[in-house]
Amino acid sequence: MRSVGALAAVILLLAGCRAGGGDRPLRVGSKNFSEQVLLGEIAAQALEAQGLAVDRRLNLGGTFVCHHAIVAGELDLYAEYTGTAFTAILERKPVSDPAAVRSAVAAEYKKRWGLVWAPPLGFENTFAIVMRGDHARRLGVRRISDLAVHTGALRPGFGYEFLEREDGYKGLVSTYGLTFRERPAEMDLGLLYPALQSGKVDLVAGNSTDGLIAAMGLAVLEDDKRYFPPYEAAFVARGEVWRKSPKVRQVFERFAGAIGADEMRRMNAAIDRDKLRPEDVAREFLAARKMLVE
Repeated sequence: MRSVGALAAVILLLAGCRAGGGDRPLRVGSKNFSEQVLLGEIAAQALEAQGLAVDRRLNLGGTFVCHHAIVAGELDLYAEYTGTAFTAILERKPVSDPAAVRSAVAAEYKKRWGLVWAPPLGFENTFAIVMRGDHARRLGVRRISDLAVHTGALRPGFGYEFLEREDGYKGLVSTYGLTFRERPAEMDLGLLYPALQSGKVDLVAGNSTDGLIAAMGLAVLEDDKRYFPPYEAAFVARGEVWRKSPKVRQVFERFAGAIGADEMRRMNAAIDRDKLRPEDVAREFLAARKMLVE
C-alpha cells in the first residue's frame, strides 16, 4: 500500500477543491489508466446530459487513493472492479464465483462506508499475464503453468499494486510454483507494454481489456488454475448521492450491461493506440446509445 503520507496529500488536495453548499457538482473520480479515465468521462458526460453539474477528478491514482477519497467524502463516485474490492480493499482471499464476490462487496461497502454498487457495466477486467507473441510461441508457452520451466531466464515487470495485492504477485508465484531469477521490475502501468515491446522485460501483468494487447501482437497466457478472481466493472457511489438523486440512479441503471469486453478493448485501443481523447471516445459511445440527448 502506498504511504499514508502520499494518501493524505491526495485527500488534502481534494479537500481543498471541495465545493460548498447543497448545489455543489457531482465529483466523478477515476484511477490512473486509460480505461478508468474513459469510464469516468462516460459517467461525467451522461450525468451532464441529465442537467447535473460535474467536477471531474480523473486520473487520481491507484485503487487505494480512489477508495480513501470516496470514503473521506471527497469523491461521489468512480468505477471499480469487484475482484479488486474483494481482495485489495476487503482483504479477502480470492474466490472464483462472480455472484458471491459481487454480493460480498456490495454488502460490506454498504455496511462499512455507506457506499452503493451500481449494476455491473457488462465486462470483466481481470489481470492478464502477457508476453510478446513471438517470444511465447518460441518457448511454447500458452498457459501460466508453462512458465515454470522458463522462469530462470524470464524478466518480469509488474505494477506496484500487482506486487503488493493479495490477488497479485505473491499468490501467483505460489499457485503456479514460479521462481524468477530476478526480482520483478516495479513499473508504472503506462510503461509496462512499451517495456515489454522493447524487450526490457519478458512478461507483464496487464488487464484483459487492454487495447494494446491485440495492437502489439501480444500473447495472453491462459490462467489454467483459475487463480485470478472475477473483476466485474461497476460504479461505486456514495449512498447519499444514490438515494437523493433519481437522475444519478437513472444514468447508472441505463449503463447496466451496456459495455461488453470487446467494446471496452476497442475503446481502450482508440485511446492507447490511435491517440484519441477519452472525452471524444466517451462522447461517441454515449451518442450511439442516445444518452446525450434527454
